[in-house]
Amino acid sequence: MIRQALTPLAAACVLAIASQAAAAPSPYSTMVVFGDSLSDSGQFPDAGGPAGATTRFTNRIGPTYLDGSGEVFGPTAPMLLGSKLGIASSDLNPSTSLVAGTQDGNNWAVGGYRTDQIYDSITAPGGSVVSASGSTRSRDGYLVGRRADPNALYYLTGGGNDFLQGKILDAASAGAAAGRLVDSVQALNHAGARYIMVWLLPDLGLTPATNGTVLQPFGTQLSGIFNEQLSTQLAATGANVIPLNIPLMFKEVLSDPGAFGLATGTNLVGTCFSGNSCPENPLYGRHSATPDPTKLIFNDGVHPTIAGQRLIADYAYSVLSAPWEVSLLPEMAIGTYNAYQDELRSQWLADWGNWQNVGQWRGFITGGGQHLDYDDQDSAADGDGFGYNLTLGGSYRIDDAWRVGAAAGFYRQKLEAGPEDSDYKLNSYLGSLFVQYQQNRWWADASVTGGYLDYDDANRKFAIIDQTIEEKGDTDGNLLAFSGRLGYDIAQGGENWHLSPFVSADWARVKVDGYSEDGAESASLAYDEQNRYSRRLGVGLQGKLDLSSETQLFGEVAVEREYADDTQNIGMNFTSLPANGFTLQGYTPQSHLQRLALGFSQKLTPELSLRGGYSAHRSDDDLQQGVSLALSLDF
Repeated sequence: MIRQALTPLAAACVLAIASQAAAAPSPYSTMVVFGDSLSDSGQFPDAGGPAGATTRFTNRIGPTYLDGSGEVFGPTAPMLLGSKLGIASSDLNPSTSLVAGTQDGNNWAVGGYRTDQIYDSITAPGGSVVSASGSTRSRDGYLVGRRADPNALYYLTGGGNDFLQGKILDAASAGAAAGRLVDSVQALNHAGARYIMVWLLPDLGLTPATNGTVLQPFGTQLSGIFNEQLSTQLAATGANVIPLNIPLMFKEVLSDPGAFGLATGTNLVGTCFSGNSCPENPLYGRHSATPDPTKLIFNDGVHPTIAGQRLIADYAYSVLSAPWEVSLLPEMAIGTYNAYQDELRSQWLADWGNWQNVGQWRGFITGGGQHLDYDDQDSAADGDGFGYNLTLGGSYRIDDAWRVGAAAGFYRQKLEAGPEDSDYKLNSYLGSLFVQYQQNRWWADASVTGGYLDYDDANRKFAIIDQTIEEKGDTDGNLLAFSGRLGYDIAQGGENWHLSPFVSADWARVKVDGYSEDGAESASLAYDEQNRYSRRLGVGLQGKLDLSSETQLFGEVAVEREYADDTQNIGMNFTSLPANGFTLQGYTPQSHLQRLALGFSQKLTPELSLRGGYSAHRSDDDLQQGVSLALSLDF
């Protein structure tokens, strides 16, 4: 097995990269990184590594983890996140590397940068400067001579070196440093950036460099002030900023390290893997009998191991991927409405040319089941669902040409979405009124439908390292829809068949109320109200064949154009940071749709009929199929 052939770290890296390469949704054109050593992807040459290698501020990949061993450094968090998002590997390269032959990429983070230098690397001529061992290279800042890519993900870290280099000594200087990082966000926002992810600074008192020393309370207090100022100032910018609550996430991991594959019974914040600038962990440090950086959070006094880098990357991915699933909630309701409308139209088609007598009622009861399959999109997860339903209805014939009716249905639907099989359940209670016209060879129908939506489970699941996390929620919603069709029967009359082209128009609105996930953890999210509109025009052909006076076959095919096909955006915020809202992309409705319905009707008695049917709705990315069985009775 792979874990027998590789060190734990190498296996973790191989598995992570493999899963990232296979990850599907990729809504961002590229990823652009600014910051310090926590994000640096290799600006400096690696003197202790193989030729052409670059330094990254984490551990080597093993098996010895030592300088001069020929082993390279593991990837940093933005490199892992970019791979999960499907970003081109060359885009994740450093921007201004001193290593000859390295293709310049979009990672402008440089080890040692303070917040003022981060700002310069974005805005200043010659603002990206990398120096080491007497060599210096510079480039103009990212925005010099260009606009920001509105479809890119921008990723910022910063503030730690302001502390380490003595620029933050009190509350005022902490607020000023936070303001400089906010200035970087403002510059990107004004240049057109739409998606900006920003770290809150980890608790500097919970690092091996300060933990257990007289500096611990000082580091905790001032990093807390920095984060308060950062989140407050970011909220006032008007920019679309995704703030990662890194300090809260690390506290949660430290409270249960074994759940994330980390070591238990050892000091994870007072020791490190490499022994640089901190005590080396005696159990898993690189000079121990069992070196394993995946068991520890810190590689040195302030920088994460590959395990710490994966924690951050997976945490960031969990929030970016959340709307890819949650935006499927309105689609579940649209799927329910499609199944409900299929039941009504199947009954109408079975009744075509064979209405009940004038002044008489016809009632029906239908049971059915559906299967839904949502394929991956650039900004939506795949999903697989099933449901069942019970529908009751009846019609009253007013005269030779008109009849009216009503129907009500209960639909239960379950959807599993995403790589961890998040669990979403919907109970729909629908009711409609309809009117039908049928005279000579012309026919028409129209209906209005309303419904209450009960999402009794909205349980999002995601992985942090190898631990599956579940965030539970529930919400409500409602549906309103109108539908109409007009057709002409080309049969001359008296034949045992009917064939009719028709045109159709449909309008629907699904509203899903805003809700918060139950937890108050770092990854718990709250979602704004979602409104999904559908405006469709279609053409189709329906037909019916009388095999005998008791037995009929019928069918319908149609193609439709969806005009409300813009990508759905969802407003969100972390429950731990309620003032810092942001908006991310979700599901994109399909613009071209096809429908198919097939069925039979069998008279059991002059007043009682049995009907069965199959229906399908298909688009490029989605497929919904259903089967049903019904009884109708004239009275």
